[in-house]
Amino acid sequence: MDGGGGVAPQLSEEATHHLQQGIVMLLSQWSALQIAVHNEWGGRQSSQLAHQLALDIFSWFTRSKEPLYIDDLENMLDEAMLSLNTMTEDGSIEEVAEKLMTMHEECLEGNYQSIEKLREASSRPAVRHIRQPANEDDDDDNNGDDDNNSSNMIVDAAEAAPQPHLNPADMPVEEPRTSNPKAAEAADDGWVVVSSKRSRGKRN
Repeated sequence: MDGGGGVAPQLSEEATHHLQQGIVMLLSQWSALQIAVHNEWGGRQSSQLAHQLALDIFSWFTRSKEPLYIDDLENMLDEAMLSLNTMTEDGSIEEVAEKLMTMHEECLEGNYQSIEKLREASSRPAVRHIRQPANEDDDDDNNGDDDNNSSNMIVDAAEAAPQPHLNPADMPVEEPRTSNPKAAEAADDGWVVVSSKRSRGKRN
């Protein structure tokens, strides 16, 4: 799913509005992202990082002068999760990227079916399990102390995920950020691993 050769096609004003809302709704339903924001795994600015991701994706779709490639979008999503100290290994990054590319292509055609489906599914979040390891190399032999809960925390996303932190009405159109100086600092606090039975793999 890419824009092929040449300049990326432009969205109409109506399609741009729908795309903006669709991006926010999709991210709001991404359980791994919402749990990371709710638990502030990226620090106090976790919510702002999620808002910035929505802005960056929207700007990438609407302002890019070059063809759009799904690999670039996956990298953007992965970097955003890393800035939240979350390593996503459940394949959801690829799923979200593919849905975003499909949504964009449909908006170019004036088709908002994917966005309507997001609205219908807004009250039915996907169930995913989040594992938050702490000091993986040191805790293997430490099975009985009080920190055991933090070394292997399993969260049911359907129960633990809060109301979505992103609201289409609150998302202004801004320039995408060029860097995230907080990411390196946050990384020192330990990673959160999102995993599932499915292995993560690139789509061809």
